[in-house]
Amino acid sequence: MNNQLDALEEILLMGPGPSCVPPQVYTALSKPTIGHLDPQFIGIMDKIKSLLQGVMQTKNTLTIPMSGTGSSGMETCLVNLIEPGDKVLILINGVFGKRMEDLARRLGAQVDTLEFEWGTCVIPEQVKEQLGKKEYAIVAIVHAETSTGVCNPVEEISELLGEKESLFLVDAVTSLGGIPVKTDEWKVDAMFSGTQKCLSCPPGLAPVSFSAAAVDKIKARKTKVPNWYLDLTMIINYWEGSQRAYHHTAPINMLYGLYQALYNLMAEGLETVFDRHLDTHRALVSSLDSLGIKMLVDPDYRLPMLNAVIIPEGVDEARVRKQLLNEYKIEIGAGLGPLAGKIWRIGLMGHTARIENVERLTCALKKVLK
Repeated sequence: MNNQLDALEEILLMGPGPSCVPPQVYTALSKPTIGHLDPQFIGIMDKIKSLLQGVMQTKNTLTIPMSGTGSSGMETCLVNLIEPGDKVLILINGVFGKRMEDLARRLGAQVDTLEFEWGTCVIPEQVKEQLGKKEYAIVAIVHAETSTGVCNPVEEISELLGEKESLFLVDAVTSLGGIPVKTDEWKVDAMFSGTQKCLSCPPGLAPVSFSAAAVDKIKARKTKVPNWYLDLTMIINYWEGSQRAYHHTAPINMLYGLYQALYNLMAEGLETVFDRHLDTHRALVSSLDSLGIKMLVDPDYRLPMLNAVIIPEGVDEARVRKQLLNEYKIEIGAGLGPLAGKIWRIGLMGHTARIENVERLTCALKKVLK
């Protein structure tokens, strides 16, 4: 019997995720599996919490990785914080803002939205006007909108909330580990991310962080958290305290991988990592410009790790992506929603964010576009 895995080829992952995984993380994933209540593993869990606090720039005690991909992080935040009838404002300028809206409505929230053109950022003045009309239990925004390459002004939105009692919820799936994410400084009450973007770990875990105010809201719920698997009132007992209580079997080897990925990031240094992403982004923009290819997003709110690239006139975008993958072993992403067929999404996330990868892609694109 043939083993299908033997035929797998290494691909340069330059799409919207997952990103390339460094060898040390693959090695960590292959370490022997031990029990999820083994004292050795509890020690690794505690170190993961500490490393996550460093990367997320927070002192929040409840800072842990949830079992599941980035979307499980989104669901963790919303199912734990929303009760039926809660007033929620969601700021939308791409796919993942729409996903939060969908989930909040499923949970019975009274949802208001402010929607902005895809490829542009959330406008603080319009948010300020909306906040003057109504008090919200939660205000939610995507920091780095993966579907468009836009960086939203999270810090400015935080300042608008001021002394309001609204909890501030931020999607940092694509931003964490690629640009500064200042959970405490920006007074973010609930934040979620994913391992497969700038953390350069395979998909499967979702780091989350909750402020004391968010934890208080969870503890004061009048109804049970509707999702058992993501119920933090129980999961917290596995991640904290001297007596760890079983909830579900943790993905042990994935947590090894996350530990190593976080260790790599902190060893390199956050500022060095951010500079590497920015330098690689600038090299990509310059290289694409030499090919006559322009960027979608204005430089003032352009993400360095997720680049929305306008497809040149007359180019069969699907053929180019297919040829890059089949002939050059390079993956880039297509556009979504109203940007489908109009842009490519080129990821420079984590271990992928290296000048040699930009050069390899540029060389391949030159040949394919001819």
